[in-house]
Amino acid sequence: MAKIEQFEMDAHRAQLMADLRRLVEKYRAIFGWDVPELDEALSEQLIVQSMRRALDELEQHAASARPGPAGAPLRK
Repeated sequence: MAKIEQFEMDAHRAQLMADLRRLVEKYRAIFGWDVPELDEALSEQLIVQSMRRALDELEQHAASARPGPAGAPLRK
């Protein structure tokens, strides 16, 4: 049986996706301010790659901050 956290995440997945799309659009627009002849497809690819790296860092931070047995941090 799935944990309550998984049920909660499933309920918010569509909103998370919409938020991520808006975030990509926000940064693509910012790129456009500085680069008038912007390659939108390349910009989007670079933004998504940067978001993946940022998510990896957040995941590592969350894993190291999560307490393990007797309060010890968990490591992956």
